[in-house]
Amino acid sequence: MASAKTILILGGGIGGIVSAVRLRKRLSREHRIVLVERSSRYIFTPSFLWLMTGLRKAEQISRPLSELGKKGIEIVTGDIQEIDPERHTIRVSGKEINSDYLIIALGAELVPNKIPGLSEAGYNFYTLEGAGAFRDNRIEVHEGRIIILVSGIPFKCPAAPYEAAMLIEYDCRKRKIRQDVKIDLYTPEPGPMGVAGPEVSRQVRQMVEAKDIGFHPEHAVTQVDPNARQLHFTNGSSADFDLLVYVPPHRAPQIVQDAGLTGESGWIPVNRGTLETRFPGVYAVGDVTGIPLSMGKPLPKAGVFAHGEAEVVANNIVYAITGKGKPTVFNGHGECFIETGDGKAGFGSGDFFAEPVPKVKMRGPNRALHFGKVAFEKFWLFEWF
Repeated sequence: MASAKTILILGGGIGGIVSAVRLRKRLSREHRIVLVERSSRYIFTPSFLWLMTGLRKAEQISRPLSELGKKGIEIVTGDIQEIDPERHTIRVSGKEINSDYLIIALGAELVPNKIPGLSEAGYNFYTLEGAGAFRDNRIEVHEGRIIILVSGIPFKCPAAPYEAAMLIEYDCRKRKIRQDVKIDLYTPEPGPMGVAGPEVSRQVRQMVEAKDIGFHPEHAVTQVDPNARQLHFTNGSSADFDLLVYVPPHRAPQIVQDAGLTGESGWIPVNRGTLETRFPGVYAVGDVTGIPLSMGKPLPKAGVFAHGEAEVVANNIVYAITGKGKPTVFNGHGECFIETGDGKAGFGSGDFFAEPVPKVKMRGPNRALHFGKVAFEKFWLFEWF
């Protein structure tokens, strides 16, 4: 019989929840599963795209984390003040918590203030508040120019800005203002979703431009003038807007940096098969990690990878504690839906660890795949809560 262990999970997003639920199901109750999260509610962030265009309400895409308590998972709500990876301890709300295993699933920190004027000028659709504010204020715009801006790379959910542009275009047509509204997307990327390969990138760009959405690659924003409603880019160009919605710059959470967990990439380096950090018994999953691919780009930051990594880490911790089952490795497979409007979606899937480049294919768009995305949203919230 294994001695009682404590597994401490930092972050209540997809990676943290999957880790906690899997561990709780497979370990006896003598072992503690402790989930630490600053918010009392989980929000299904992929649905922000529907929220921002009036297709969802906040209560439809969120669940109280207290529901996990009914499964035997201890929930600690508060801000983490310190992480000590060598001792497997944290300090939260002034209290120290010790553990035998530590899983860091704190995601990426959003830092819109890194770009002067950005947060004052537009709507951050990577937050519940920003997506909701855009939804409420978009109806005041009946003409002019809407810009979707990617303000820095890497960013989580690589398809999101392209989905946002197409859903906004669809929303404008539904509201019968499309003929009076110009829609443009600016990004520092050379093309959409480049890590998925040139063919997928070409297909996504074609989807966007087929809807008469202007696509402006290799435009890295330096500052935004909220009063003049103008973007300025490193290449010397500028762009005027009437309504701005943006992907904010991302970075590893400061608490993770302070703990000495990040590497040269600015993210936590891990063994890409086991997700273990350089500290034994300390793992990192999801957006907080930096996993280089042979092509020179990092593994995308996406919920599907956080989920897969969490499954591997939970399984291997169970094996380490109980000796039951067998160790597994993360294989780099992933997929995502791409909403295109008109009740349709595409679907990309493949092996991102393939050599020498990822092997990814795109299907659709069609109505069946859109309903697949809707079903996935409902299933995910039901399955884990």
